Amino acid sequence: MAINTEKNTYTVIFATIMVAVVGSILAFLASSLRPAIEKNERFEKQQNILYAMGVNENDGDSGVNFVPTERVEEEFSKYIKKQLVIDPNGNAQEDPEAFLIDMKKQLKAFKEGNEAKFPLFVGEKDGKKFYILPMYGKGLWDAIWGYISLDENMVVQGVYFDHKAETPGLGANIKMRFFMDDFEGESVLDGNSFKGIAVVKGNNDPLNQDKDDNEVDALAGATITGNGVTAMINETLKIYRPYLETLRNN
Repeated sequence: MAINTEKNTYTVIFATIMVAVVGSILAFLASSLRPAIEKNERFEKQQNILYAMGVNENDGDSGVNFVPTERVEEEFSKYIKKQLVIDPNGNAQEDPEAFLIDMKKQLKAFKEGNEAKFPLFVGEKDGKKFYILPMYGKGLWDAIWGYISLDENMVVQGVYFDHKAETPGLGANIKMRFFMDDFEGESVLDGNSFKGIAVVKGNNDPLNQDKDDNEVDALAGATITGNGVTAMINETLKIYRPYLETLRNN
């Protein structure tokens, strides 16, 4: 008996079968690829943390060059001496997998008045300590995030920024080296008070030689993204301030 392919019933049945088949294939692929995806996400976080403390393969005026994935776990273990979990009161405890904490979820919990925990990484390089704080915020179009590395005097030793959907050639340049390098040497203090760092248009310091003004020069055509970076840094310092105060008092 021939099947009448022109009937609506046939079309519906065929479409239902195809959706089920394609859905099953996609579910299988997602499940089988999940371990590899999670591994790559872990490597990327480790690369970004190390980059913020100056462990990278940058050379002269080169672009952003991370520690290669085949070496990143070894380098992470070598330079990151402690992984801490910080509560909003500044209490800290060690957690060997603190870098897996989702900052977006923790910030949401914190803003809603629920229990929250935030990761902090203590690195050592050339006899010097680095305190690396993860950051998460909002740019022009979507999320921005990154890491900021401080020494015990609250001077920035390095940063790393990234984004989900900022405008290419404009806001997307927050992850370019010429922008990130400007933060190195800036203090997040104004005297004895935490002030943060502002991304400022026309701050009369285009070469970023003044390291005591709590400012870096803005990116051309990216005012809202720059404001997002400013807000992200300052919000991060507000959260971590109770713990950072204990470092200054030691």
